[in-house]
Parts: sequence; C-alpha cells; structure tokens
Amino acid sequence: MSTPFRFKNADNIIVDFEDYYVRADYFKSGNLWSWGYNTQGQLGDNTVARKSSPVQTVAFGSNWKEISSSQNFTSAIKTDGTLWCWGDNTNGQLGDNTSVNKQSPVQTITFATNWKEVSCADASTAAIKTDGTLWCWGANFSGTIGDNTATNRSSPVQTCTFGTNWKQVACGTSNVTAIKTDGTLWCWGTNYPYGQLGDNSTVSKSSPVQTITFANNWKQVSAGINSTSAIKTDGTLWTWGKNTSGQLGDNTIISKSSPVQTISGGTTWKQVSSGYEHTAAVKTDGTLWLWGDNSYGKLGDNTTLYRSSPVQTVAFGKTWKQVSCGSATTAIKTDGTLWVWGRNFSGQLGDNTSVDKSSPVQTIMYGTNWQKTTGKMYFTAAIQYQDDY
Repeated sequence: MSTPFRFKNADNIIVDFEDYYVRADYFKSGNLWSWGYNTQGQLGDNTVARKSSPVQTVAFGSNWKEISSSQNFTSAIKTDGTLWCWGDNTNGQLGDNTSVNKQSPVQTITFATNWKEVSCADASTAAIKTDGTLWCWGANFSGTIGDNTATNRSSPVQTCTFGTNWKQVACGTSNVTAIKTDGTLWCWGTNYPYGQLGDNSTVSKSSPVQTITFANNWKQVSAGINSTSAIKTDGTLWTWGKNTSGQLGDNTIISKSSPVQTISGGTTWKQVSSGYEHTAAVKTDGTLWLWGDNSYGKLGDNTTLYRSSPVQTVAFGKTWKQVSCGSATTAIKTDGTLWVWGRNFSGQLGDNTSVDKSSPVQTIMYGTNWQKTTGKMYFTAAIQYQDDY
C-alpha cells in the first residue's frame, strides 16, 4: 500500500487524508435533513408526524457538520462547536438537565462550543470535545455512562477514566466503544449475553475496559445491536458480539466475546458500520460489502437471504464512500449521491413510499452533495454540504 498523504488537522494532529475522505465534515458543513419515524420528535421539525421524504429540522441553518441518530432521538454538532439534541428524553439523553421530550433541537446544559464528535445509543449519548475529553449522559443501564455507577445522567459527565486523548466514539444498544489517540480501544456498558465488549467475558462493565487483544492500532469502530465492528490501521476488519444472523461475517452464527476477522480477511477495509443485526463496510477500492440479517432486503443484494460472510450490493461499483446501518441501510457514493435500501415501513428510505427495497434506490431529493448519513432503527438523517473552504 502506498504511503498516505498526511497533514495536520484543526487539533494540530497529523492524520491521513484517507481518514478525511470518510470524514469530509472537517472540510464542509451543510443542511440537515431527516425522514422516517417521528413519534418522539426525532426528526426535529417540531411535529410527531412521520415523513417519507426528507425534511429539515426546525432550526434550519447550513452549518451542521456531525450527526448521529438512535431509535427515538438525534444529536448533531454545528461548525461553531455547539451540540444539539432532540426527540425522546425519557432518560435525560438530550443532556439538557430535563427528562422532557423535545420536537426541535436544544443545546446540552453545558452550552459548550468545543464539541467534536457525537454518537447515540438507544437511550444515552456520548460525545468527544476538541480537548480530547469524553462525556456521556442519559440512561446508565449496565454502566453505559462509564462513570462506575448505574445512575442515569441528564447532563454530561466524564467517564471515570477521564483523560484528554479520546479520538472516536461509537454507541450500540446500551454499550459504548471508543478509540484513544494511542490506538487503544475501550468498551463499557452492557456485555450480556453476547460479549459485545470484546473482553472475552459476558460481564457488563460500568467503566472502560480494553478488548482482549489489547492492540494499539485501532482506527475506526462502530457499535450496533449487541455487536461491534472495528478496523485497524493495517486495514484488517474485526467483529465481536452477537452473531445469530451472521453479522460477524465469519461464516458462522456463533456469537463471539473477543474479536474475530471476517471470513474474507483482507487488509483493504476503510469504513465499517454495525446495524440492526447486519454489518456493512467499504473497502479502499470503493466496493461496498454487507452481511448478516437480510430481512426487508437491507443487504441490498436483491434478496432477503441472510449472509454469514460478506457479499456486494447488487449495485456493485467502486464508488462507495460511506455507509450507515439501521433497520435500513444508507450509503453515499463519491459523486455525492445518497442511496438507501431495506425496511421502509415508516418512510426511512426517503423515497416518498413505504415499500421495502432489496436493492439501492436514491432518496426523493436526489442531489450530488450529500456528505454524511446516519440511520438507526426507523428513521434516517443526512447532511448536504455547503462549500466553506
């Protein structure tokens, strides 16, 4: 593999251009759109009516850069570093020191302007600031907050390890995984009964622990419904946790409590997403691969057959850039087009229908400037960029 182009980012950290190819939000900001299920106000349009085509949050604006969604709420960061949340707040997951649902965006109680990355679990939120600190809030089932307690938090608190070297965070159902700048991978929260923390046990943890491998070359991690997937700097892809639908991609349906490689192996994996019992990943050659549960056609191979090893979408091609898995799958191509497939009962495919699709289709809004997409369960959100450099 050729030596990647490197430069310093806004935090004065040397990074590979390849990382930015996936995380283009460092260069661009844009409009925020969402569609699908909306019973808790998770679309942020000040209603609770579902939408089968994209709508903007009531806050509007073209300065959104990061977004994450859960089953019933959404979190997003603006280019000014402020963090906004909306939707279900039963467990304080919006971080505004209340438990009142919000149908339009509100800021966390801290009002900070240095938020960098955010991720949503089912009922909790985790986020990293530009100073490298990691904060969590919301439900604390089985220690999801990582503060060594089981107490829910309606405003942000730091994990009990503190530290200023957190780099990337990803939330699953009720567990959290995060990578530090030293390349180590840490997990906490629910670990029963599938071993989704990867520490060779099924015992839940209320403070961060490393995976059993103790490696220091982890690059990107994603957490889904009781399973986790991660890519190392050497381009290898590893998965662990629940495997009843083949979502670990190791050609078995046996759950694993420590990391295993997908059956296809390889050292060209670039970005991965764990979803609703299925997994999707993009290779450096631009091909898109999926495996696991295929109900409603979310593997995009024009079938509903489960796969315990990676298969390509029926669209094939070598122009895929980013993918996100929920009950449906959404992906962006290098030409900026946004494609969706899988379950659509609540309109989460955004094609103005409620018909499931087993192969990729474009949202009704088309366009060639989609930047980042996220989907969990029954709704989808995405950012359309505006050039700002």
